[in-house]
Amino acid sequence: MIIADLAQLEGRHFPARRWTRGLIGQGGQPIEADGFAMGYVVLEPNGGQVPWHNQAQEEIYFVVQGRGEICVDTERQDIEAGQAVYLTPTKFHQLTNTGDEPLHMMYIYCPGGDVAHWRQELDGTLPPAGVGDTPPLPEGAQPQCTKKP
Repeated sequence: MIIADLAQLEGRHFPARRWTRGLIGQGGQPIEADGFAMGYVVLEPNGGQVPWHNQAQEEIYFVVQGRGEICVDTERQDIEAGQAVYLTPTKFHQLTNTGDEPLHMMYIYCPGGDVAHWRQELDGTLPPAGVGDTPPLPEGAQPQCTKKP
């Protein structure tokens, strides 16, 4: 039996002001799985973000604590603790903490594997919203964050 203990995971800090700890998946996660990946993310208050990106996998975000703004394709809505959103494969999406407290969320995507936007954000190559093949954010959305202010 393998138990992943969130309190023991260092995780990664991203420029868009979030701390991500993978629990299940490929590539050295505490619990190895090929079919799906799962992790826990904390977005810093007032703008911490999973920035505008897309990926081949279908995904769910579940907000555990806090409140924010979720953008998917051309839609923008508020989201809060206890709510989940389904993210269709290849659709651009972004989650931003709009509150004064940290936003805690869990993600699950399948199939498992690495997602390019993590590497892109860390190496400064995440495509900006509205440039090239990347569509613009929905009207009124929080701006895309790819580095600490």
